[in-house]
Amino acid sequence: MGKRRHQRAKETGPQYRKNQRIRVPEVRLVDENGEQAGVVETNDARRRAKEAGLDLVEVSPNARPPVCKIMDYGKFLYQQRKKEKANKSTTKGSSQLKELRVRPAIDDHDLSYRLTNGVRFLQTGHKVQVVCIFKGRQMAHPEHGFDVMKKVAEALKDFGKIEAPAKMMGRRMTMLLSPLSGLQKPKGKDGAPKKVPSKPAPAAPDAPPASSKPS
Repeated sequence: MGKRRHQRAKETGPQYRKNQRIRVPEVRLVDENGEQAGVVETNDARRRAKEAGLDLVEVSPNARPPVCKIMDYGKFLYQQRKKEKANKSTTKGSSQLKELRVRPAIDDHDLSYRLTNGVRFLQTGHKVQVVCIFKGRQMAHPEHGFDVMKKVAEALKDFGKIEAPAKMMGRRMTMLLSPLSGLQKPKGKDGAPKKVPSKPAPAAPDAPPASSKPS
């Protein structure tokens, strides 16, 4: 009884009919060596699988007749689970294209906020498409968009590189950044994580010369 429960637990996931559960009169058989054996009677296919110490497994139930293969069913399920796990891992870690929107006349505060998102995207391995939208009279000054793109590229140079430089297409200017290979968060001189450049602080005015008191 316990052995049956253990077998059911191992066979969770996609189920395939095998051995006595295959009830069609004939099948298209693939033998234990992976060679096509043609259409044979199901009883004959089961007998051949038993003689080889293996299972007869229905791998293509929708074919006419169904395709069955002589194999080690437990090993087959293990390989299927391993493949599914690898596919999920690849999908989870795959790179995506993220969009970063800016404006020709964007202020430093808004730009700093967007740069923070840009750093996060690049650090997690995603490409970033920077998009600058022009409205109305802004179309007469594309140089403002190029200036913003230059600021973005300079601010993110420690995290990504330019894959496609800024170019104008209608009312949109786009630039593509890709993450640096083997990227690690850069650190400052004191060892603390390097932050995204924000609005530079205005320079302090020169202090007036100290007045000399009469002795």
